Amino acid sequence: MDKEASGGSAISRRIRNIYYMLAYAFRALKAGDVTEMGGEQFQNVHELFAEIIIRGMRRQLKRGLPHTYVEETEELRYPRGRIDLQASVRKVTMTMHRLVCNFDEFTEDTPGNRLIKCAMTHLMKQDEVSHSRKRDVRFLWSNLHRVSDVGYIGIPKQRTGDAEYVTLVNICRFLLDGLLMNTGSGYEMLKWLTDDRMSWLYEQFVLEYFKRHHPDLGARSARIDWDMPVVPEHMPAMESDVYLSYGGRTLIIDAKYYSRTMSQHYGKATYHSQNLYQIYAYVKNADRARDGSVSGMLLYAKTDEDIVPDADFVIGGNAFSVKTLDLAQDFRVIRSQLDMIATTLRQ
Repeated sequence: MDKEASGGSAISRRIRNIYYMLAYAFRALKAGDVTEMGGEQFQNVHELFAEIIIRGMRRQLKRGLPHTYVEETEELRYPRGRIDLQASVRKVTMTMHRLVCNFDEFTEDTPGNRLIKCAMTHLMKQDEVSHSRKRDVRFLWSNLHRVSDVGYIGIPKQRTGDAEYVTLVNICRFLLDGLLMNTGSGYEMLKWLTDDRMSWLYEQFVLEYFKRHHPDLGARSARIDWDMPVVPEHMPAMESDVYLSYGGRTLIIDAKYYSRTMSQHYGKATYHSQNLYQIYAYVKNADRARDGSVSGMLLYAKTDEDIVPDADFVIGGNAFSVKTLDLAQDFRVIRSQLDMIATTLRQ
């Protein structure tokens, strides 16, 4: 296989794995066509998100978009809802045989639906999205004529509605947060998700993977208290990405997504000192019994660097490791690596 074909395959796998990570992070494994989507070949993230939205919106339109009651205020000839007498007198509308009324309108023009429409609008402008997918997005977009066209405004994470709708809104929110950039004269989409968004996705994926496939490990994101009799007021909080426990032993995982996993110090490649200090602090403060039952792991997303920073070592009686997860490989290999972490903790 030539280099270009190999590279294209790696890109496609990497983008397809973003879909799997989204499915875990948003707990959407039962909500979407995971198996079918997992077999698709995507050459860029815009195509991936377009396909997710196309499939999600087709299902939503079949069952009907969610509606909500929104309070409206209008000057009307006939009373509706609650009459605002003060406003009517102030505007002298009664002399014109009109009343200011406040009433609830049952509408599909909701913040969640606006967010979906906004994501679709931006995807239709992308050269990276194929003509066939743009056509599908445009058709679905045309069904949202009762939903306002708005520029992107951040909304809180969607929590209400059926599982598929909640997932769709939150993935659109993730897409716009991770790809949409304000240029000053308008918005344009980046070619790739920002490191901040990818970092969040990577952390959530690792946590949700262990929750789903290894429930006996009690995977959670846990707060770690400082091992001090009295904690000073301004001490920073310690919050682990993944906290696993089994048979009296604990593994604390810090999932890291960087464009570069190694630092350079006087020309020498070294681990990120801040990451090591952080996981060291987590482990030492969690190991209250000082018996070495708590271990720590830095789990990096693998980059294109020549050095792969995998290592195991012991510091002060506690086991530490630095591992990498190659997001450009087949997802079955990624699953195998994560399963091995769980197996090692149980041994």
